[in-house]
Amino acid sequence: MPRPHGKSPRRPSRCFVLCLLLLPLLGGCSALVSSAADGFADSLTVAILESPDPETVEAAIPAYLVLLDGLVARSPDDPGMLRASATLHGAFGSNFVDDRERARRLQRRALELALRAACAESRRACGLREEEHEAFERWLAGQDDPHTLYVLGSTWAGYVQTHSDDWNAVAELARVRAIFERIVALDETVEDGGAHLYLGVLDTLLPPAMGGRPEAGREHFERAIALSDGRHLTAKVLLAEEYARLIFDRELHDALLREVLSADPEAPSLTLANVLAQRRARELLASADEYF
Repeated sequence: MPRPHGKSPRRPSRCFVLCLLLLPLLGGCSALVSSAADGFADSLTVAILESPDPETVEAAIPAYLVLLDGLVARSPDDPGMLRASATLHGAFGSNFVDDRERARRLQRRALELALRAACAESRRACGLREEEHEAFERWLAGQDDPHTLYVLGSTWAGYVQTHSDDWNAVAELARVRAIFERIVALDETVEDGGAHLYLGVLDTLLPPAMGGRPEAGREHFERAIALSDGRHLTAKVLLAEEYARLIFDRELHDALLREVLSADPEAPSLTLANVLAQRRARELLASADEYF
């Protein structure tokens, strides 16, 4: 999304969407595939999340995406399958596709699938995107499953990210925010505090003079760090990139990134995310002199 601050444009963090989107996807895939192939999905989940080799994971995802599309075709009204396919489309489109139009197609597909999943679970959710704000808020207030909301919110955020030149899409950020606020109210620990990371990014999109809330964003990032006991290195990278750069705090920026690089990336269900976070930390440190 456009970020009108800093001495030079900030390239979107490649680890950001992947780290946050893959986690709910893999849990959903485990639930839907395990009945057909007992143990396979659980093993695949562990292999991906704990892989230290992002390139291997990147090469493997397209085959998994085709597999999920086949499962969706067989069971077009199964919410679990729809959510799993939605999240994988979003993760792949946001992180591994350089062609802009292709990425936009994948994100449109991701949001379509996520909305279909919501509709399949409740007729009240059908047409959710077109509902008036009050009707949307009533629907959201009645939701009590933070995990399913996380899939909808993360795919919707990915859609807006790749359609930031469309003001109609950008206007939907208010609904994305509301979804993550509901998740925090229900269970802030979901996905290692991932909802706080999204809210932190939303609060730091703009500097204070243009309506941003950087201190509120910092609180969200720090809460996510606390919820993961510091194991989720993405939270520290985002605190550096989204907050420290926004307020031009070079000391905090460099200290956070050095902490990330000195940390052991291996952690249950977070190794892949942490390896990607360390990669981004190196990029940010390398560009720090130019930025600050």
